[in-house]
Order: sequence, then structure tokens, then C-alpha cells
Amino acid sequence: MIAAFINCFKIRELRDRILLTLGLIFVARLGTHIPLPGIDPKPLEDYYDYVTRHTGQGGMLGMINIFTGGALRSGSILALGIMPYINASIFMQLFAAVEPHMARLAQEGDVGRQKISQYTRYATIGIAGIQAMMMLYVFAYHPEGIFKDAHFDASHPVILVSKPWFMFCGTILMTSGAMLLMWIGEQITQFGIGNGTSLLITVNILSNLPTAMGRVWAELHPTIGSEEAGLNSSQVILMIGLLVVVVAGIVMLTQGQRKIPVHYAKRVVGRRVFQSQSNFLPLKINYSGVMPIIFASAILMFPQQIFKYLNLLFGISIFQGLADTLTPGTTVYYMIYAFLIFVFSFFWVALMFKPIQVADDLKKYGGYIPGVPPGEPTAKFLDFTMTRLTFAGAIFLTVIAVLPSILAEYKHVDWVIAQFFGGTSTLIMVGVLLDTMRQVETFLLQRHYDGFLRKGRAKSNATRATQTLDQQEIKNLRPLWIPLVILLVLGIAAWAFNSANLPH
Repeated sequence: MIAAFINCFKIRELRDRILLTLGLIFVARLGTHIPLPGIDPKPLEDYYDYVTRHTGQGGMLGMINIFTGGALRSGSILALGIMPYINASIFMQLFAAVEPHMARLAQEGDVGRQKISQYTRYATIGIAGIQAMMMLYVFAYHPEGIFKDAHFDASHPVILVSKPWFMFCGTILMTSGAMLLMWIGEQITQFGIGNGTSLLITVNILSNLPTAMGRVWAELHPTIGSEEAGLNSSQVILMIGLLVVVVAGIVMLTQGQRKIPVHYAKRVVGRRVFQSQSNFLPLKINYSGVMPIIFASAILMFPQQIFKYLNLLFGISIFQGLADTLTPGTTVYYMIYAFLIFVFSFFWVALMFKPIQVADDLKKYGGYIPGVPPGEPTAKFLDFTMTRLTFAGAIFLTVIAVLPSILAEYKHVDWVIAQFFGGTSTLIMVGVLLDTMRQVETFLLQRHYDGFLRKGRAKSNATRATQTLDQQEIKNLRPLWIPLVILLVLGIAAWAFNSANLPH
């Protein structure tokens, strides 16, 4: 393992890609600490700390804060994070599945994908602008609706400047911040080590790890005058063991697949003769990834807000009762949440997996599944197999998704700590880290170096001489290091200045 990390820096191209990725991640993390002009982040920080410590759940704002790496809690220009781009990408995927023109574009190769990428960028601008306006409107005109559970003090406003001017400037800055993160993600994907968007989310989630460890330490070693420690050493050991089990289960869920054997008959195309060969068709257990969790969370968020507004408009108590029932922390909420995750697992597979198309492609290229006739019987077999795999994957995904909420609500574990024991956060982290490690290992093996899990062949001098490294595109981005170093120096100086002026 250590040798593989060392080998990463022996290959010049891979080293440049890793350093470029780290530099761009540094820029993204730096932006999370730049607040919007005219906002006081203190109420946001107090609210987030109160909710995560005393209510046992973080709510939608808590989930957004985790995905943005604390940018929402700080009132940052990057408070929207990369989520508008992800929402636009999901929308385009769903649109391509039901709209014939988009479906044709998706099948036109690189040209079609570039068109879809351009449409995704335009959609990102619109989504980011709408989300920024809605968020800033609530902060400016109805902050008590958000902070009422944290005993909001109206004498301590969130906005310190003219509210219309703040909304105008803030919308532009937050939309620009979302587009900047989209650009950084694309640069990491193209010139870095890949998975740019997912890597940004993973880094943002991991940025909460020091906070979680600090809260574990605070509960183990309370200061004088504080509340009694909520955890003891045996509970921490059990939590570490549970974490290992959960991560191992997520790895199995992410990597698990059934390999359907496929045989290709001998065929002649023009003057070329293709010999018969055997291969396999991989069917993943968790084909839908984290999409069912995202859909279930989004759907459950809207009814609660709608019932709250209806209660405010008409003053009917039944609406408030329905809103309280759908509040995170209730048994009814978790039951509906688990049911929606289970249903959306099948919905996503039915939308994205096309057994008829797969069967037609196999028949077109002379492939067949042993014991299954080509054509419609193959499509039925694939659909039946995928349904069984999805059933098992949906059950496991539901358990993983609900586990953090159960720990936070019924075992009184801090919500920030509980997020690392399952749910969307851990699924994204494990999946992205596995993909990144796989890409780096493939790069090492292509250069005949030892990877993380597999050994590379010894590299001869002839192989070294014939290797070509495309460095021109990466060299064009090297001037970025100058402003990065300047920003690093300014950041350290600002931190030292603030630390020196803090009251002791």
C-alpha cells in the first residue's frame, strides 16, 4: 500500500494530476470560509450547533451543510455547493430517459455528450439562481421561521445591510460560486485524477470528520461545569466496531455484482473473422446508487413545509399535526422514509436499465446467454434477474440509510457523529474513494508499477522509451499555482491575525 502511494509520485503525469487536484480542492475549501457581504454567520452557526446537539437530527439544512463542507453554516459564497450541478445532471438523465431528442443525443457519442453537458451547465445556472434567491429571501425576511427551534433573537439580525441589495448581490455571488465549483469539478475530471464532482462532495463530507472527532472527545472528557459525558469508553469501542461493519457492508453493496455469462459465436464481418469467445455481463446489486435516498429525502421535505404554510394561512390545527408527524425523528417519518427508499430503488432501475435494449445488442453482435434463447426470452431473464438483485440491494440500502437517524434519535448520538455510520454521506465517501483508488491503480498498472491491490509487470527500457505522456494541457494550468500560493499565505496570515485578536 505504501509502495503504491510512492509509485504515484514516480510517474510525472500522475504526479501533476494529483498536485493539480489538491490545488483545486484547496481553492474549493478556501471559498467555504469567505462569507457573503452583509451577512452575520453567527446565528447560522448557533442554529446548526443547537440542532445537531440537542434535537438529534440535522434537518435539511444540516444535510446541505454537510455536503457543502460547512459553507452554509458560515454563510459562504459557496453555500449552495456543487448540489445545483448535481440536480441539473440528475434532471438531464431523467429527461434523456423520457424525451426522444435527448435520448438520440445521448447515443451520438462525444458530440451528443458535449451538447448534453452544455444543456446541463445552462440548467445549473437556473437552478443555482432560484435556490440562491429562495435561501436569501428566507434569511432576509423570515429568519424566525428557520431559527425558532434555536430560540432566535430578533434583536440579532442575520442581514446587516439593505435587504434588497443583499439579495441582489448575494444571488449573483452564490450563483457564481456554484458555477465556480462546477468548473473546478470539470477540471479535476479532465486534468486531475477524475470524479471531480464526486470528489468535491467527498472532501466536503470528510471536512466534518474533525468536528465529529472533537465532539466524541468532548463527550468522553467533559470540562468542569459542562453536562455529564454522553459516551464512555466501551460505547466508543462499540461505535468503532459498528463503523467497521458498516463500511465493510457498504463496500460489499457497492462492489457486489452478478456476472451473467455471455458467449459470442464465430462470425465473419467483411474480410475479418471474429473467433468465438466468452465474456460476462455484470449486473450490480445496488444499481441505483444513492439516488433513492436523495429522492426520498427531497419528497419528504415538501409535504412538511406545505402543511406548515397551510396551518399559518388557515389556522387549522390538523395541518400542524400532519407537519409534526412528518418531522424527522418520528416513527411515521422513518417508516415512510424507508418505504420510499425501497420503492425508488426499483423506480430508478426500471428507468435506467433497459433489458430489451441489452438483449437486442447481444443478438446484434452474436452473443447469447447459455441456456436462454436470444431476443425476448433474454430480456425477460435479465429483467427477472435484475429484479431479484434490486430487491436485495434495496433492503440493504434502506438499512444503511436509516441507521444514522436511529443512532441519533434513539441512542442519543450526536447527529454530526452519526452521519459517519451510514446514510448518503458514507455511501458517497466509500463509493468515490473506491472509484478514485481504482482509477489511480489502473494508471499505475498501465505504466507497469505495482498498484494498491495488484502487481504490475517489470518495466523494460524499451517500454520506458515508448511511453508518451500528454503534458501540454496540464502545463497550461501550472500558472494557477502562483495565485494558490498567494491565497495560502494570505489565509495563514488572516488566521494568525484573528487568533491574536480573539479575547482570552
